[in-house]
Amino acid sequence: MKKSLLLASLIASIALAACGKKEEAVVDTAASEAAAMTEAASEAAVTATEAVTEAASDAATAVTEAASDAAAAVTEAASEAASN
Repeated sequence: MKKSLLLASLIASIALAACGKKEEAVVDTAASEAAAMTEAASEAAVTATEAVTEAASDAATAVTEAASDAAAAVTEAASEAASN
């Protein structure tokens, strides 16, 4: 009877010790996954920032060209009006 109780206690302590180690592994895995997600989000933010910067630059160039064309048209119209 005493040997059975000792054996049962030993098995229970081994089972509890094993459960505690698995829990730490899950926490480590979750931390690794969180770090990977953070890195991916950071890379996505950099890519989005670059895309927005390029789009803004293209838009500014288009506006500058349109303003230049409009100024040329106004100058031409003024010259025609003055000569008539």
